[in-house]
Amino acid sequence: MKIVSIVGARPQFIKAAAVSRKLRESHQEILVHTGQHYDYEMSGIFFDGLELPKPDVSLGVGSGKHGAQTGAMLKAIEDVLLAQAPDYVLVYGDTNSTLAGALAASKLSIRIAHVEAGLRSFNRRMPEEINRVVADHLSSLLLCPSDTAIQNLAAEGITENVHQVGDVMLDVINWAKDRAGAREAEVLKRFGVKKQSYLLATIHRSENTDDPERLSSILDAFNSIDEPIVFPVHPRSRKVITEMGFRPGPHLQMIEPVGYVDMVALTGSARRVLTDSGGLQKETFWLGVPCLTIRNETEWVETVESGWNVLVGTKLARLPDLVKEFTPPGSRPNLYGDGAAAAKCVNLL
Repeated sequence: MKIVSIVGARPQFIKAAAVSRKLRESHQEILVHTGQHYDYEMSGIFFDGLELPKPDVSLGVGSGKHGAQTGAMLKAIEDVLLAQAPDYVLVYGDTNSTLAGALAASKLSIRIAHVEAGLRSFNRRMPEEINRVVADHLSSLLLCPSDTAIQNLAAEGITENVHQVGDVMLDVINWAKDRAGAREAEVLKRFGVKKQSYLLATIHRSENTDDPERLSSILDAFNSIDEPIVFPVHPRSRKVITEMGFRPGPHLQMIEPVGYVDMVALTGSARRVLTDSGGLQKETFWLGVPCLTIRNETEWVETVESGWNVLVGTKLARLPDLVKEFTPPGSRPNLYGDGAAAAKCVNLL
């Protein structure tokens, strides 16, 4: 089969790393990078760290307002699909690249497979929620990470060609663990921290970064925590933070984004993780690190139900206390599959 895979943002590179390895064993894949994350720190470094094939097509769309960015991707992806005439278009997750890939394929009557189908935050103000809902309703093959995702689709009337495959990110983190372990000492030394003696923080979602008052409250909360914090800063967030004139405390280390394997090393060695990232919520769970999610809701509800993730929401003033007090149970259930999701996705294709 000929498959066109659409990627454009960090989480998609991670997921595609697992599926591309399996896909290319028996099929032809054309990997299309939209350029949604166009700078090296947010795209090239992840291709390097994940041993993912270089993109066959780079569209170079870059950043912009949602409509302009999605429209530019839609036009460029359509040209690729007309030239390649694939059997399937494979999209991942919930970004504008996901939406544009699904729309372009549907207009050309090309079948769509959606990896990470069925997730819902039930917050339609989130751009990601709109993207994932539309992609699901256009898809011919829905590849779900959990039973909850299947139930969400059924509630919307989608029951055909729906499969529970587990989470492809578990495949990748299992692959990365040994590599991260070998790099752990060097990574911790690079940032001057010791294992279990620092917090790891990431903030990138628009509901946290586009509202100056909300972002200022998050940064003030970080400054009020009295232990070391390593904070890899998304380029878009860094621009906003710089314009705000924010001054980090001496314990708050704002670093450039790092490659995936180094990020796994930083995550696995942290005492706690503070994030608004869906992917990082799962990775902390699999690595046995308690997570505090700086959002009002999460699509990964099982991590909260297990007791390993807590939603901070608007309680930012309590964040220093939550960091100290939050203690998960001693055991973790098996969530999101058995680490063989990529093979199941390819078999179903």
